[in-house]
Amino acid sequence: MSDLRIPVLIVGGGPVGLATALFCGRHGLRTMVLEKRDDTSTLPRAPGLQARTMELFRAAGLGPDIRALEMGDSHPYFEGGIIKVRTFAEIDDAEVLEVPSLDGPTVSPERVMGCGQDRYEKVLVAKAREHGADVRFGCRLVSFEQDAEGVTAVVGENATGEEFTVRADYLVGADGASSRTREALGVRREGRGTVFNALSVYFRAPELERLLKDRKFILCYASAGGGLMGLSRLHGCDPWLAAPLYFPEKGETPDDFTDERCVEIVRQAAGRDIDVEIMDKVPWRGAQLVSETFRAGRVFLAGDAAHVHPPAGGFGANTGIHDAHNLAWKLAAVLKGWGTDALLDTYDAERRPLGIAMSEQALVRNRIRHGHATEADRTGFVDDVIITLGYRYRSASVLATDPGAPVLSPALRLTGEPGTRAPHVRLRRGTEEISTIDLFWDSYVLLTGPEGGAWTQAAEPVARKLGVPLRTWSVGDRAELRPVGRDWAEAYGVGPGGAVLVRPDAFVSWRAERVTGDPQEVLTDVLSRAACQD
Repeated sequence: MSDLRIPVLIVGGGPVGLATALFCGRHGLRTMVLEKRDDTSTLPRAPGLQARTMELFRAAGLGPDIRALEMGDSHPYFEGGIIKVRTFAEIDDAEVLEVPSLDGPTVSPERVMGCGQDRYEKVLVAKAREHGADVRFGCRLVSFEQDAEGVTAVVGENATGEEFTVRADYLVGADGASSRTREALGVRREGRGTVFNALSVYFRAPELERLLKDRKFILCYASAGGGLMGLSRLHGCDPWLAAPLYFPEKGETPDDFTDERCVEIVRQAAGRDIDVEIMDKVPWRGAQLVSETFRAGRVFLAGDAAHVHPPAGGFGANTGIHDAHNLAWKLAAVLKGWGTDALLDTYDAERRPLGIAMSEQALVRNRIRHGHATEADRTGFVDDVIITLGYRYRSASVLATDPGAPVLSPALRLTGEPGTRAPHVRLRRGTEEISTIDLFWDSYVLLTGPEGGAWTQAAEPVARKLGVPLRTWSVGDRAELRPVGRDWAEAYGVGPGGAVLVRPDAFVSWRAERVTGDPQEVLTDVLSRAACQD
């Protein structure tokens, strides 16, 4: 007999685990989150929130809460890109390494923003609890076993040493690069392993702001002393974050980096004998490893538990949050009875190829920034906005995809093709202006042109027959949704009588340029396949 019963047990209470709890809660699923730390993060890690991440928070109803955490306008810092100097005092001579494309008014209704994990985790905890999550700090996963009906986990409380059991339908391992969940499953990882070792040094240095002359940048690398020390700007300067490298092959360990040595490293990079106060130090590895599967029975891996890579590009926490979103609606579909186990298989089919491609792109960026890039690296470089918004899924839930199309295309193509994120088109609904992205959350959505009435009439009986939640919207100058500044049908690649089926996660599952055959028969086939009922 288990002490507690819960639909979804989540191991790990960082951004990915908390996002999983939030998204599940918004779909009506109760969750429990186990986090071995005593509280949320106190360090401003993972400070860049991508436009797609902000879209997901927007859809989950906490976009304004997250945006309120932004300190001033952080967007100019992203526009400053990645730069390199000899010392920070020589900022006027900075070399620009990368100026990534990240967002844009025709691409997304949201913009990237800078905000440290220490601030947005608090909001995620509050909102997850608001939607029914039982978030427990100071608790760790001791062990678990799964059977055909669920997962039984043993949980230990740090403070008391007491243990209790939890019975869950599903378990999500969002417990980081050293995932206990992944190790217990025996899931191997493939990749290049450790690429470099670094130390995150959090420090205060009031004079550094003057040296940098208000130069906007995401990261600035200083090469003084023969190495590279990266300085992050996104989360502000109280504290600053520097990331010097260390080399175990030369006998170096994190313990060698005393506060005194870190002060000297910062001063050398600054090019001035400035006052430096060390606040904290955290060693970490820049590695490239992707789990051989993201699913093992009733257990799923997300975030760093599934894929780790160098931080170049800032893809880590963001990609993990996207993992959480992809998984949450599928768990909800199955637990509510209209999704199938085959739908859960699409989590691995969709997210693992992206995890591999994205980690490769992080490696390319790392080599470029450290001066080791080959011509092949530069040729294979894919812009950030493609990695964060323009990727493509291929799975049983996506119909009529090009099997030869890459996960990451060389150019951004958000044109309504099945497997891609639905294009952002501004719409007028009554007196309200919204984005097409605002239409997608807890159901499939059938969008039709002004001459697509046959599709609309067929949708309701088909959805009722299959038990799949489906909403319909007509888009046109005289329809319930009126495009603003852009032709909707052209943006989605259909004609006035066309239709597009979009999944709850805003990814296109199917489209038809015009009415063909019997709409009810067509939609029955399409919707059942999109929900993996066939």
